[in-house]
Amino acid sequence: MRIAGLLLAAGAGRRFGGPKALVSRGGVLWVDRAAAVLREGGCAPVVVVLGASASSVRARAVLDGCVVVDNPDWATGMGSSLRAGLDALTDVHAVVVLPVDTPGVTAAAVERLRALASPTALARASYGGAPGHPVLIGVGHWAGVAASAVGDAGARDYLRAHGALDVPCDDVAVGDDVDHPGDLPP
Repeated sequence: MRIAGLLLAAGAGRRFGGPKALVSRGGVLWVDRAAAVLREGGCAPVVVVLGASASSVRARAVLDGCVVVDNPDWATGMGSSLRAGLDALTDVHAVVVLPVDTPGVTAAAVERLRALASPTALARASYGGAPGHPVLIGVGHWAGVAASAVGDAGARDYLRAHGALDVPCDDVAVGDDVDHPGDLPP
């Protein structure tokens, strides 16, 4: 069974002060780190959706072996990036979705979700009982997810309405979204 990785890295990072794909920690861009986490978690292919500052990300990022997709509608929110990424996938049974602004997510968390993959799978990592990322979406749910993915909600409403399985990942990752520079761990 083929399980793809989908990295959402198209946002402008207005609250952060610039595109989070271009944030560097320890000399590694977040977009490169997140793509590596998906690969190391066993996902193939890895699709990276770019939007704001796409040319700068392409110039600075490595993204070896990734399929890079441009989302011309990135400014409308994460939903359009999720749809663009799903549209780029062929011949896979499920996808593990990861936003670029979750630098505490590890390959172990991706692997934990990926291990549950099937065409009908619907699951999400949870941290302290709260839903988070990554998210696993079987191909049987893609049309419904795409139809509900509007604005910045992404798949959240669909996951809630369809009883996505919560998969505790506290022991292997930190699922916090980083929205402001002050949210970064020391």
